[in-house]
Amino acid sequence: MSEDATTPGGSLRAGFVGLGSQGAPMARRIVDAGVPTTLWARRPATLEPFAGTAAVTAASAAEVGAASDLACVCVVDDAGVREVVAGPDGLLAGMRPGTVIAVHSTVHPDTCGDLAGQAAGRGVALLDAPVSGGGPAAAEGRLLVMVGGDAETAERARPVLETFGDPVVHLGPVGAGQRAKLLNNLLFTAHLGVAESAYALARRMDVDPERLATVLAKGSGNSFGASVVGRPDFTLRAMGELAGALLHKDVGLVADLAEPAAGAGAEPSAVLAAADAALRSMGRPR
Repeated sequence: MSEDATTPGGSLRAGFVGLGSQGAPMARRIVDAGVPTTLWARRPATLEPFAGTAAVTAASAAEVGAASDLACVCVVDDAGVREVVAGPDGLLAGMRPGTVIAVHSTVHPDTCGDLAGQAAGRGVALLDAPVSGGGPAAAEGRLLVMVGGDAETAERARPVLETFGDPVVHLGPVGAGQRAKLLNNLLFTAHLGVAESAYALARRMDVDPERLATVLAKGSGNSFGASVVGRPDFTLRAMGELAGALLHKDVGLVADLAEPAAGAGAEPSAVLAAADAALRSMGRPR
């Protein structure tokens, strides 16, 4: 990173765009760690919790880029990421050579690859660094951060990423973080579908689902999905309302990526079939 893009003490200057339920606690961890931080949000109300902190508010994403050594992005979708990073007033409009962008959103790996190419043309590096764990994990500094990109760049960004992440795992080149996150979400969705099916089978076998849940909590058949498919009705109706849209998006992205993988000898049909069963149950068929 460029020497003049750091504070006199040598610490990274951070920027953050996307202060929703996931991004806000991540940004707060950065600020509370004493990292000089500049914020911008499309919804000004999301900046209000940072009043009275050391964070500085910018008027645009470009201003965040100009003030940052490492600019973090945590918006909802591919279109939002493209706009924030490479739009007319996006981060790249303000960033200097030697600086870094970290995309924490869960998006298509090709989106990160395309943006990395645009960033490289300006001398800026891009990492894809999606996260898992939700707002509570971010607030406690224990998000799983899955990083794709140049290994040296990932290490330079690590001090900021570790303010909210534990562990921070480097997985390979740009796009590898997104692929790992999507596979994680695919397997979680599949676990949901299998667990719901197991609870339904338990009823037909005269096994009380409540008591089966107690068994699974301590048994080898347990999974995070089995613990989520629970009370009161042991179906995925509630999960569909909470996360059905996001899981639908992520399974769809994996299915798109799985086509060339299948041609190379990988067979994703079993896990995709279980995930599709879960999506149907949530009212979100692919």
